Formats: sequence, C-alpha cells, structure tokens
Amino acid sequence: MLRVTFGVEQVAPDVAAAVATVGERTDAVLAALRAQGVQDSQLGTSSVSVFQEYREPGTDPAYRASHTVLVETKDLTGFGALLNAAVGAIGNSLTLHGLQFDIEDKSALRQRIDEAGRFVPLERLAVSPQCGFASTELGNPIDAGMQEAKLRLVVELAQDTWGTA
Repeated sequence: MLRVTFGVEQVAPDVAAAVATVGERTDAVLAALRAQGVQDSQLGTSSVSVFQEYREPGTDPAYRASHTVLVETKDLTGFGALLNAAVGAIGNSLTLHGLQFDIEDKSALRQRIDEAGRFVPLERLAVSPQCGFASTELGNPIDAGMQEAKLRLVVELAQDTWGTA
C-alpha cells in the first residue's frame, strides 16, 4: 500500500482569490492523478486552510490557502508517475507532505475481523497470510522482504485483536 500526501498551495492578495485559485489547482491535481489511473475511491482531501502571511512592514498583505490531497494505491512502483503528473498540473504550487509504504491496510483487515465476529465468536477466528503468497510460479510473486513484512503485519493484527500469548 502506498500512501502519498500532497499539499496544494496558493498565495494571493485576498482570501477569495487564494481560495478560488487553490480550489482550481486542487482540481487540476486530482484530474492529473485520475489520468494516471487513480480511482476516485483512492483520492481524498483531508484539510483546507487559509491564513494571512506576515510580511515586511509596508508591503501589501497576502493570504495563503492550501488543500491536502491524499492518494492511496497498491501500485508501489507508480510514485514517480504520480509525482510527475501532479507537478505537471500545477508546478511549484505543489508540495509533498508525506510518503508511506505499507504491505496492506491493517484497518481494513481489522474491519473484516470485526464483521466476521458478528457471526462467529472472536476466539474461533484466525488470521492467515496464505492469500498473497505465491503457491505456484504463476501466483503472486513477492520477495522475501515483502513476505517478512506480511508476516509482521499478521502478528501485529493478531496482537491487536487477541492480545499477546
């Protein structure tokens, strides 16, 4: 799982112009990411802010507006293309706030355990990493590091769910 957090910023002489322009630029980034194959379900905005920038005395006031754009994808190799698309859409108005790699989304796995727990007692459930490991040469080939990370995730999930043994 790849999680990327972009910032979209704009400085303008008044609040309305800053907000309008950052909105347009955010739309441009989202369109560029969609053009790279990112689905709407993998995109989101998490924050919006507007504040006055403090400048040297005697200079005109300015206001900075910003949006935070979140991208979540399972394509771990596509970061460069996403970054290039976003920069191509708005240039220097883009900032990179964060980049995080995870083997899978633990919260989604925990949600599936909670759903199953509505039908089966929790002590009768288990977590298995079998799905996701290649069992044939045509399967889902992952290297030893990814296998280790997946097993670590299973252990963390089990400890979060049932505690330590």
